[in-house]
Amino acid sequence: MKVSEIYKTKKKSLSFEIFPPKKDTELENIDETLSVLSELHPDFISVTFGAGGSSNCNRTIELAKKIKNEYQIEPVVHLTCLHYDRAEMEEFARVLSDEGIQNVLALRGDRNPRIPEKDDFKHSSDLISYLKPEHDFCFLGACYPECHPESSSRVSEIRALKSKVNAGAEVLISQLFFDNDKFFQFYEECQIADIDVPILPGVMPVINAAQIQRMISMCNAAFPERFQRIIRRYEDNREALFDAGMSYALSQIIDLLVSDIPGIHLYTMNNPVVARRICEGIKNIV
Repeated sequence: MKVSEIYKTKKKSLSFEIFPPKKDTELENIDETLSVLSELHPDFISVTFGAGGSSNCNRTIELAKKIKNEYQIEPVVHLTCLHYDRAEMEEFARVLSDEGIQNVLALRGDRNPRIPEKDDFKHSSDLISYLKPEHDFCFLGACYPECHPESSSRVSEIRALKSKVNAGAEVLISQLFFDNDKFFQFYEECQIADIDVPILPGVMPVINAAQIQRMISMCNAAFPERFQRIIRRYEDNREALFDAGMSYALSQIIDLLVSDIPGIHLYTMNNPVVARRICEGIKNIV
């Protein structure tokens, strides 16, 4: 099933993101996480993608196959393009089609000094434009409520997002954020710009202080004073910080769900304990 079909019923969707284990010994934890996530019957689960791998040994594709075949949940495969050429992307597309995977989250990908960049795809919109004419995928795209770190302005950010939708992105998933007002403002700006595809807010439960600082530096997210007080109060108490971080994320999710948005996308960090707590907290309101 294509993800874009979900929103024709005007229901609110629930989806999750996981990442492929780096070691075979971590596969058991993935199955525990997937078992927990499947209990809430998500509309799809997205699988992140690491640059530098081939289609023959790519853990993203293997995990997507597991989600589809063993858990009967629709997978969305992240596909980054900055470090690949057209022939390599054609091969990825062929493998995905052969496996019956219909949904692709097209991404430029982060710059990595250890992996050389190639010239065929400078933006995710280039990837969508290239693959869409010959491949029957539903393409999803990323968006940034607080602007991509490389954006020159808010106007250029919205203009680039509009180009991505014009290229064929049918659903957008946002980068994480901690201030819902930032997302609501961004959502309104997209409507003004006639970006008329479903936009899903991405929420990440943050359960330790080091993780917070890393996420803020990577994604340019604002750090609300209310959240800062929580961290300052509980940063030396691991259990209390876990509970406080989960409570903050759940308050974000509930606020978003009662608003006029099409669904929620949750970054799970492959943590089955986090996944279960989320599921218990929202199982009666989705």
